[in-house]
Amino acid sequence: MTGPAVEPDAGSAALAELLLALADDDFVIGSGDSEWTGIAPILEEDVAMSSLAQDEIGHARAYYELLAGLTGDDADRIAFDRQPEAYRHARLLDHGRGDWATAIARRYLYDTADAVRLDALAESSHRPLAELVAKIRREEVYHVLHAQTWLERLATAGGEPRSRLLAALALLGPDATSVLAPLDAEAALRSSGVLPVPSVELVAAWIVRIRPTFERLDLPLPPAAIPSPAHARRDHAEAFRWLWGEFTSVRRLDPAATW
Repeated sequence: MTGPAVEPDAGSAALAELLLALADDDFVIGSGDSEWTGIAPILEEDVAMSSLAQDEIGHARAYYELLAGLTGDDADRIAFDRQPEAYRHARLLDHGRGDWATAIARRYLYDTADAVRLDALAESSHRPLAELVAKIRREEVYHVLHAQTWLERLATAGGEPRSRLLAALALLGPDATSVLAPLDAEAALRSSGVLPVPSVELVAAWIVRIRPTFERLDLPLPPAAIPSPAHARRDHAEAFRWLWGEFTSVRRLDPAATW
């Protein structure tokens, strides 16, 4: 149900921008990973990737509901009724599904960066967000463990598995910091305490966190350069337009229906 229209002030507009980025990140990676159901390399991974995708879409739903409560909008409308260019997910998630090594590299880069972001948001001055993040972090621990296990498996296998992983990291690595890049409203988020740690420090903390794993596995560390807000979250690729068509297809049959 759509609530009353809310006229945003600077603080609520900044919070809305953050919530939309968080929601779109989890919604897009969850929707993309759901494509692996039935085609993962082994049966156990069909189940695992389906579970991960379901978790992410559930997290996205919770963020969209917070946003809807703030703006008087409807969570489903926000999730499904926008055009592709209105989504604000990280550029890292714009790449096509690719092979299994690409899926694992994307999950590792995203999950480790998201873990750093969630650690910071657990101390957010906006209590509903901090409380939601506390719940989400408990599930995300297992996401990181899953990605870490597969990253090590591919990196140490040698031959084609390692070659594919290196190719995936070369493709995705330059976009990895888009997850933590500053939003347009970073100054307002920082001054209000909604974002307790500046984005540049989040990126530095993420590099510190993943460096030991990359060095031990002799993998190239992703670049630490931070993209502009426009490139990080508004410059979407054609692969996302295809995915958008998939996850909105049922909704677009009858947007006014109650599903």
